[in-house]
Amino acid sequence: MLVNKAYRYELKPNKTQLILLKKHAGCARFAWNWGLAERKRLWEEERKTTNAIELHRKLNRLKKTDFPWMYEVSKCAPQEALRDLDKAFKNFFEGKANFPKFKKKGMHDSFRLTGTIKVFPKHVQLPRLGKIRVKEKTTKCKGRILSATVSREADRWYVSLTVIVEIPDPVPVVGEPVGIDVGLKHFAVLSTGEKIEAPKSLEKNLKRLRRLSRQHSRKQKGSNSRRKSAIKLARLHRRIRNQRRDFLHKLSTKLAKIKPVIVIEDLAVKNMIKNRHLSRHIADAGWREFSRMLEYKTKWYGSKLVVAPKFYPSSRMCSGCGYVLPDIKLSTRYWVCPECGIYHDRDINAAQNLVNYLETA
Repeated sequence: MLVNKAYRYELKPNKTQLILLKKHAGCARFAWNWGLAERKRLWEEERKTTNAIELHRKLNRLKKTDFPWMYEVSKCAPQEALRDLDKAFKNFFEGKANFPKFKKKGMHDSFRLTGTIKVFPKHVQLPRLGKIRVKEKTTKCKGRILSATVSREADRWYVSLTVIVEIPDPVPVVGEPVGIDVGLKHFAVLSTGEKIEAPKSLEKNLKRLRRLSRQHSRKQKGSNSRRKSAIKLARLHRRIRNQRRDFLHKLSTKLAKIKPVIVIEDLAVKNMIKNRHLSRHIADAGWREFSRMLEYKTKWYGSKLVVAPKFYPSSRMCSGCGYVLPDIKLSTRYWVCPECGIYHDRDINAAQNLVNYLETA
């Protein structure tokens, strides 16, 4: 079975390589902003649209006269940025994302490279950048390399290598299926009755995050102290993100390895996050990322993921007799079925109903 995998390593560039990394990120950002402005102008003036290929041809002609500095970096950086812009517009037209925005320096700096990319035990060789040291051994990286995405988080640079690798067909997992009801008080409640606490990485660091944000806002714009403050703030954001990601990876891997069938609910997170009282807590939980991880890990480890539809009444339905309540408040954590009299824990009952969904799916 052929699958795509990604291996992420932290880079350890020297001063020359660090300048080149910043130039590549700047060139990719410029290509994105230029392409976005060109597409907007073309639509407003001529009511026409374009694509990445046409934009890249036009940008190549302008490089010789208007943007000669673009020859200092790999041609892949602006080319891949325009392809990403094309994909962003496609997602917008399909209703999957908002209208593309202009990128700002220092915010999500990244670029992607293709071509000759080689991996050594302690180095990664990238086009126009040469061999760059990595902080850990790359012996786990196997397969044919498709691309390398270099990104900056605070004051650190990372490379993510996308590879295509053939893995043997996994042995089917043996056991009982499990339903998972995600929430805010408990990140996940299993149909077995097990409750998994949420890490709440943002909530635990919120006090410090607010303090650093206030300190940063008082710094004079353009000063060295403001630059140092921005790095300190970005480091804390990176730490929060890593804590959340680590928890989601460990939990999703564990479930995919030991449960043959996992049933989750298709939550409308985009709509739920509009609730201003719960938006921060929902964003901190990472439900969408958790379901994304389960989606590909179940294929790797021989299990199966089943997604119940959005309007499946898992919380309002009695798992014993099937009676459905007309309505239930979010604050109601326990309820008694008026039909059969069973006393329900709301979350455990919802998880059990998700397992019962397999009979009707």
